Amino acid sequence: MTDLLEEVLQFMPADAVSEAAFEGANIVLYTKSKRFLKNYADAVRKAVHAVKKRIEVRPDPSIQLSKAEAQQTIMKLLPEETGVAQILFEEKRSVVIIEADKPGLVIGKNGELLDRIKQEALWSPVVKRNPPLRSELIEKIRSVLYENSDERRKFLNETGQRVYSGYKRKKDHEWVRITYLGSGRQVGRSSILLQTPESRILFDCGLDVSRSDEEAYPYLDAPEFRLEELDAIVVSHAHLDHTGFLPYLYKFGYRGPVYCTLPTRDIMTLLQLDTIKIMRAEGKEPLYTSDDIKQQLLRCITLDYEEVTDITPDVRITFQNSGHMIGAAMVHVHIGNGLHNILYTADIKYTDTYLLSKAKTKFPRAETVLLEGTYGGADNAMPPMKEQNKAFAEIITKTISRGGKLLVPVLGSGRGQEILAHIHEMVLEGLIPENIPVYVDGMVWDITAIHTAYPEFFNARMRKKIFQEGQNPFLQDYIINVGSHKERQEIIDSNKPCIILATSGMLVGGASVEYLKGLAEQKKNSLAFSSYLGPGSYGRRIRDGEREIMFQKQGGGQEPLYINLEVHTIEITGHADRTELMNFIKNLQPRPRKILINHGEVSRCLDLASSLYKKYRIETLAPRNLEALRLR
Repeated sequence: MTDLLEEVLQFMPADAVSEAAFEGANIVLYTKSKRFLKNYADAVRKAVHAVKKRIEVRPDPSIQLSKAEAQQTIMKLLPEETGVAQILFEEKRSVVIIEADKPGLVIGKNGELLDRIKQEALWSPVVKRNPPLRSELIEKIRSVLYENSDERRKFLNETGQRVYSGYKRKKDHEWVRITYLGSGRQVGRSSILLQTPESRILFDCGLDVSRSDEEAYPYLDAPEFRLEELDAIVVSHAHLDHTGFLPYLYKFGYRGPVYCTLPTRDIMTLLQLDTIKIMRAEGKEPLYTSDDIKQQLLRCITLDYEEVTDITPDVRITFQNSGHMIGAAMVHVHIGNGLHNILYTADIKYTDTYLLSKAKTKFPRAETVLLEGTYGGADNAMPPMKEQNKAFAEIITKTISRGGKLLVPVLGSGRGQEILAHIHEMVLEGLIPENIPVYVDGMVWDITAIHTAYPEFFNARMRKKIFQEGQNPFLQDYIINVGSHKERQEIIDSNKPCIILATSGMLVGGASVEYLKGLAEQKKNSLAFSSYLGPGSYGRRIRDGEREIMFQKQGGGQEPLYINLEVHTIEITGHADRTELMNFIKNLQPRPRKILINHGEVSRCLDLASSLYKKYRIETLAPRNLEALRLR
């Protein structure tokens, strides 16, 4: 570790660097020299070439302008049209955060404006997008990080020390092993433990949201898993079946890093906080507290797609777009000095959607692939997007023509936003009228606000619509946020036709169940499922034909709900269907030696594994939970 910092300092002028520290796998050099601050590029370039690590130079806190002076200087440098919302300071890290409507204008051509801010204000600038839809959660997250700057700096430095400290465990083997603590032949509670000669890394830590018993949680009592030995957690995306149990680890003392993308960090925090709220509303003791989530947040290290980073002495990861939801990532894992390479796809989509690009298939190496099988069954075929739009438009127009309301239970994170994009496309194409109100309830509105903060994660088509054509699907007048139980009841009681997007997508709780109770018995209304429906969930039971559902009454006992409205299924999913999964493996470069199917019902996992083996002659398995497999 010290050797690495000393090697970097050899490339710097004498006495130019006042302090050298780690921020995760990156290196930060602080300087008191204004001259060096203007002319460090060549020295840093040579050091980066030598050590192959990211290096940043920042002003030492002792030479910073005061916050008031720095803010005044920054505002003078920035054009008015940047739309600066606020300027915040992380003193211990010498960082100033500039939140603006137009981040590109703050950065300037080739980053020239950022360089001027650093040299004249003597703070290191970081630019954040101010969301067009206000997100209280993003504001709170940023506030927590800024207020705990000192603690975070210490944590990041300790993480870097662990990464570059060399081997601590006795290296008496060269094997690589994974253990399924969840998602083995099931959808939900994704949690996979990777063991290498030096590292213990957990990929995801989720819940089975369709269950409320012990089977909802990962098998953290497995003999291979020891919390005190865990080096890092890598989160693929924000959905609760991948992140819903994560704060529980912090509750019991884990204080290591969590690696994820920025949208994943924000959305998973929101969903976890909502999990606490829902459990309390149901009279249950929450699995964890908001303080546990705060501890997790302070230890999140966010990465961009294609950003390579070391996370332990023998493991390096790279995130790649998975196409599943905003910020969702496949994780490419490089172990040791070429010992083994793994691709953990988590949940993927292998066609372009209205919002996102399809999953990437080209990698430097990938001997083992962990592939989802959610829609891996032989009969899991999805219609093309244009056909989906046409079918969805017919459901909407028929329901509206008879004066009814259309309830679409959705996953608030990802699916709800894709459906809003579909609705916007249908309006533009004239398939549905633009004066039909679309009410969004539950997590949909909050997560939509987070989407507006990170448009760079959208595909090129959507970015063009937003930035060049002024057509943002989330900023339309017909989209209305439902902010209270009273407003929800007014929508149910109203005689006006409308579309309602509400969580949860499986009808296992939340606003969608309240709407169902108010709308189910009127034939003029419609219900359209768009999410995966877990076995036993109300959604699965209704879709499969049940027309009398027993619900718990507030005062105790049960009462029946008769399902008289029309029931439909629209295939708007963030998961790859059977054809997409087969094509993903077909186009994967290089061809893997082994494929492990997870995150799917038993029959679908087995069917996909069999089909992949028969077609491509690749060893393919569908592991059970608690199975441990040696990959090398």
